[in-house]
Amino acid sequence: MLDKPAPTGRSLYIGGSWRHPLSGRYAPTLNPGTNEPICAVAEASAADIDAAVAAARTGFRTWRQVPPLERGRILKAIAAVVRDNARELAALDAANCGNPVREMIGDAGIAAAQLDFFGGLVTEMKGDTIPMGPDAINLTVRQPLGVVARILAFNHPFMFCAGKMAAPLAAGNAVIIKPPEQAPLSSLRLAELIGGLLPEGVLNIVPGGRAAGAALASHPGTDKVALIGSVQAGRAVMKAASDTIKPVLLELGGKNALIAFADADPERVAAAVVAGMNFTWCGQSCGSTSRAFIHRDIYDAVLARLPEKLSGFVPGIPTDEATTMGAIVSANQHARILDFIASAKAEGARLVCGGRVPDDPALAKGFYIEPTIFADVTPQMRIAREEIFGPVLSVMPWSDEAQMLETVNSVEYGLTCSIWTNDLVKAHRTALAAEAGFVWINEVAKHFLGPPFGGWKQSGIGREECLGELIAFTQEKNIHVSLKLPG
Repeated sequence: MLDKPAPTGRSLYIGGSWRHPLSGRYAPTLNPGTNEPICAVAEASAADIDAAVAAARTGFRTWRQVPPLERGRILKAIAAVVRDNARELAALDAANCGNPVREMIGDAGIAAAQLDFFGGLVTEMKGDTIPMGPDAINLTVRQPLGVVARILAFNHPFMFCAGKMAAPLAAGNAVIIKPPEQAPLSSLRLAELIGGLLPEGVLNIVPGGRAAGAALASHPGTDKVALIGSVQAGRAVMKAASDTIKPVLLELGGKNALIAFADADPERVAAAVVAGMNFTWCGQSCGSTSRAFIHRDIYDAVLARLPEKLSGFVPGIPTDEATTMGAIVSANQHARILDFIASAKAEGARLVCGGRVPDDPALAKGFYIEPTIFADVTPQMRIAREEIFGPVLSVMPWSDEAQMLETVNSVEYGLTCSIWTNDLVKAHRTALAAEAGFVWINEVAKHFLGPPFGGWKQSGIGREECLGELIAFTQEKNIHVSLKLPG
């Protein structure tokens, strides 16, 4: 259970100190598991963003001079702090975003691993030499961009805060983080825990809403903006960043496919269908495989196994370590998901299981929905086309491979895809045909440090969790040296 109601710091962390917002505005942050306020947190305004950018620019001038190996050492020291405080940070996230505390402990471990990973890559920001003959040397170097703004999503608040600061800090940038409006507490607590490990201004945490995010994206003093969020938010950030011609890194939504061929084992496919939906955090994951395309030869066998595979996911109080499935993040999102479920029923999808608000009296005040699976879904149905960001899975039969692939690729998203078959040719052919940036074969839902993660189409721009992410927070400079002797 949550031992500490909230971090002491609930204001803006700017330039190594806590500051009240210039507007004086604080807004309540809620526990979606109980629909009760936890505490009030500062809301940054455009004027506060100006102050954060000024502090970050000062911090950058110091941080860029820190030798890379020393930057790496500091990142690894931050990772150690994260591991030492994982349970507290996980409890804050569970109370503030609704995901089960047991899973949030794992998020803290992932964030620490990312800090270690990028801390170990600091010497890999290498340039090239270009042959010019005996009278010249031509080389490239990589230098940090300056001030990086990172705008975070609510589904993994702490993991995104600690993990996504790693690459820009390793590259020598200062960072301004806007935590998710719905769940800012773990980011503020992190600032309390690690503030003394970094020079003043290198890390700044500015909670707030859309106005704060828009100010960061458009600010002439930020040199890159990175967002994890919806396609709509990505479009807004990209437009705002265009005024100052700054690069963006966008990890956006998904309507991802799981494809099972006739030769796949129905037992393994059924387990993958459920695992790929990330029901533990209520399907609130951009990488969830929310469309399952199952060959007709194994369709009924897979459907028959789904209720049993789903039985381990029972909505419960997020801060209880026994809970296997948490709460939806907000009342608005809760209502939106229920509307999708109603539309699926109205359009003729067959409800296999779930689809209701739990009747447990202990959950009556919170935002809970049972894990939900619809079968016999057609491509025209709303639940097959739009990202729900909730615990709703669409299962579709197929027999014609070409038609199936056309349907898989018909949506505007292209983040992940999972393919299940024992045929090597089919597996590779389908992986190449799928319009997605990250493809699993006989696997689902896993991330790995090293391989590039990111989307095609409107699922995003850029790659993360790899050396490419580190390089993306640098800029290349060419240096030409003439060796010609005078005379």
